[in-house]
Amino acid sequence: MGRERLTWGLLLRVGVLLTGLCVCVHVYLETGWRGTPAPLGRPTQDSQNWGQQSRTKAEAEEQERSIKRRISYVRTLKKDSQTKKEEDKEEPSPACCPPLRSHRKTPRWHIDLEPWAGVSHSLEDEAKRFLNYITTPQVSCATLTGDEAAQEGTKGNWAACLDPKYSLSHRIQSKHCRVYSFGLGVDDRTLERSLSRAGCEVHCFDPSLKQPHLQQADMWLHRLSIDWRDPNPAFVAQRQYAITKKLATILNDFGHRQVDVLKADMESAEWKILENLVLEGVLDSVGQLLLELHLHWAGFEVGGDDPSVVRYWFSLLKELERANFRLFHVHSDRAKPHLFLHKNVLNASSVYTLSWVNTEWKP
Repeated sequence: MGRERLTWGLLLRVGVLLTGLCVCVHVYLETGWRGTPAPLGRPTQDSQNWGQQSRTKAEAEEQERSIKRRISYVRTLKKDSQTKKEEDKEEPSPACCPPLRSHRKTPRWHIDLEPWAGVSHSLEDEAKRFLNYITTPQVSCATLTGDEAAQEGTKGNWAACLDPKYSLSHRIQSKHCRVYSFGLGVDDRTLERSLSRAGCEVHCFDPSLKQPHLQQADMWLHRLSIDWRDPNPAFVAQRQYAITKKLATILNDFGHRQVDVLKADMESAEWKILENLVLEGVLDSVGQLLLELHLHWAGFEVGGDDPSVVRYWFSLLKELERANFRLFHVHSDRAKPHLFLHKNVLNASSVYTLSWVNTEWKP
């Protein structure tokens, strides 16, 4: 009996101890679980707030990355467009129209001499070729009939082509005609007066005038002459005006781009002046060229033996032909001595007046 009571008392104590131990363990576990994150299946309020903050931060980072990508994309587009523009500038694609050519050609340093007329390089061979060339018109020109001014303009040594197939007649009708006339001293100005009455703007250049510029009737007179070089700057500084200038300089000073008719009687300076017009490409600005040639000597600053001089003359005239000029009028002054480089060669006159028309001239 006493032993059974001891056994039940012991079991009771053990049960109380186990109950207390379970309570302690339960309290410990409850206290510890409050500081730990909730399981994924049952989120708490704190975990929900933390998740919302995490999502907000992630979305902000994603938005920032998206903005950066857009900025980078825009910068890439700009860079690509600039690169494309630079490539287009460097390598222009062949469009419908070719690039415009400049008004002036690149200056040359010398003319191209034609081959010799014969193997012997004789004066007779060169003179025969040259004289045959300057006395054979290359194109025909019918002047306007019924026009008193035109008829008067064809009299005498000088003649301008008023054929409708060339530009001068149309320029006269539209009142855009311009004439340059270069001479020394008193000269025959019948042609200038005729073209002036027809409506052309006429400029006569004569270094012997007393005034720099003078308007006489319907023509302008200028104390100036054409040359194959511009004057020395030191010489110009000592004077208020320059007596001679190149044609390109005169055109630039007067603000003119084209001359419908260029007439020049330069008393043996015509060869070097013509050479300058060829080398500087000024012939593109001239519609018709009327020139008096003097053959009794080589001309100013033209050197070499007689066959070389005639070859040089012929080469200059062939340069005119390459520039689309064609001879349409020839006048030989039989009143002048028959001298060709101080000799009587083929009974040639010492003075010829030649007229060329630029067949490709479209002002």
